[in-house]
Amino acid sequence: MRILFLGDIVGRVGREAVLSRLPTLRRDLALDLVVVNGENASHGFGLSPAIGRDLLEGGADVITLGNHSWDRRDLIGHIGSEPRIIRPANYPPGTPGQGSVVVELVDGRKALVASVMGRQFMDAMDDPFRAVTDILSRHRLGVTVQATVVDVHAEATSEKWAMAHFLDGRVSLVIGTHTHTPTADHRILNGGTAFQTDAGMCGDYDSVIGMGKDAAIARFVRKMPGERLQPAEGEASIAGMMVETDDATGLARRMAPVRQGGHLAPTLPDF
Repeated sequence: MRILFLGDIVGRVGREAVLSRLPTLRRDLALDLVVVNGENASHGFGLSPAIGRDLLEGGADVITLGNHSWDRRDLIGHIGSEPRIIRPANYPPGTPGQGSVVVELVDGRKALVASVMGRQFMDAMDDPFRAVTDILSRHRLGVTVQATVVDVHAEATSEKWAMAHFLDGRVSLVIGTHTHTPTADHRILNGGTAFQTDAGMCGDYDSVIGMGKDAAIARFVRKMPGERLQPAEGEASIAGMMVETDDATGLARRMAPVRQGGHLAPTLPDF
């Protein structure tokens, strides 16, 4: 299975970059599954139902969320009716929506996509390790699902690495989100699980993690609340990771970064 995961989509320019490039990427890379993190897609904060529909109709198969899941209150009543939009599984019981979804491809193969949120330097949450263990207990990699992708939305790189080693050999891909900065540590771990600490963001990199520079700098300099942060509006880059898995085992065979447009050096997989 050929899987593309795109990191946090930030604002209008990030959305437009993803929507304009996804059809070509799906065709040229022969993608079977596309997962995007959409928690910053609506003006930098949250995901509206309308933008969620645009992304799903524009080529994404699943949208994951994170700590900004509920910044758009209109998503609260919508998320239960759209299983392809998933919030972190370790929200407390009773939280709207689901933390995982099984997607059936046109050829009948199935992929499990799950989301968890870290607890270091983040909001108080239930145990992400326990949450993902519970999800995996209901699915067998290489048997009931041909691939499994886990989005770990976390601040601490150590927590993401710990999750990757915890899941090594049990999932296809562990991919970090939240810091909006693509890391250069992607590799296939000893047990066959692909891992990258952070996929980066789809947005304007001439910014402070996707937000306009002046207001962000002022917050650091003055240490006072200032004007509301606004997404940067320059040319956007898309950033993410492509993984090819073995259907028999569900484990990763190859992986490579995807970066296109904007200020980052472009790169595409050669497989």
